[in-house]
Amino acid sequence: MAYTLVIGNKNYSSWSFRPWLFMKQSGVLFEETTLPLYKPEFEELIARYSPAGRVPVLLDGPLHIWDSLAICEYVNETVRSGWPVDQAARAHARSISAEMHSGFQSLRGQCPMNARARGRRVPQTPELLRDIRRIDQMWKECRERFGSTGSWLFGRFSIADAMYAPVVLRFNTYGAELSPLSRQYVTSVLADPHVGAWLAAAQAEPFTLEETDAVGR
Repeated sequence: MAYTLVIGNKNYSSWSFRPWLFMKQSGVLFEETTLPLYKPEFEELIARYSPAGRVPVLLDGPLHIWDSLAICEYVNETVRSGWPVDQAARAHARSISAEMHSGFQSLRGQCPMNARARGRRVPQTPELLRDIRRIDQMWKECRERFGSTGSWLFGRFSIADAMYAPVVLRFNTYGAELSPLSRQYVTSVLADPHVGAWLAAAQAEPFTLEETDAVGR
C-alpha cells in the first residue's frame, strides 16, 4: 500500500519539509495531503490523523506515524539509506538531528519559516546569534570531518540533511553570517532539485499568513 504524507502549507511548514525531503531523496513513492495551517478547520482535520494535533503525519495503511524524526526513522527501516554507514559518522548524524529536533528555539521564534520570502531582516539578538553560530559550527565540522564524498553534511544525503533543510531555507529568507564551508553547503542544498520543487510549490500556494509574512519586512 502506498504511503500518504499529511503536511501543512509548504511555504510555512518546516516540520513537514523534513520527512517530505527525506522520502523524495530516498525514492519513496507517496501521496500528499495538505492541510491549511492556522485556519479554523485545521484542528478538526488534523484530529483525523494525529493525536498530537500537528503535521506531518505518515499514513501506512491503518498505521499513523507522527513527528518528523519518527517518520524518517520509520521509512528508514525500509530504505536503509537514512544514516551514514560509518559508526562514528552515524552517531554524529543522530546527535545533531536530535539537537535540531529539540533546540534552536530563538531561530524558530524569531525567523519563522517563509520559504518564498527573500531579503528579510530581523533583530540580531544574542540568543539568535548563538543559535546561528552553533549551526555554523556544526555544519562546518560535519563537512570537514565527514563530507569529503559529496556535498551533503556527511557526503551522501542523510536524515541529518533533512532535519537541517528548513534552516537552509530560513537563512535564504533572513540571511546569516556563515563560514565559507557553511555557505557552500547552503548553496548546494538550494541547488538540489527536490528542494527546488518544494520552493516552487511554496511560491505557487495562494495561502498567506499575514503575521508571518510581515516578519523582517
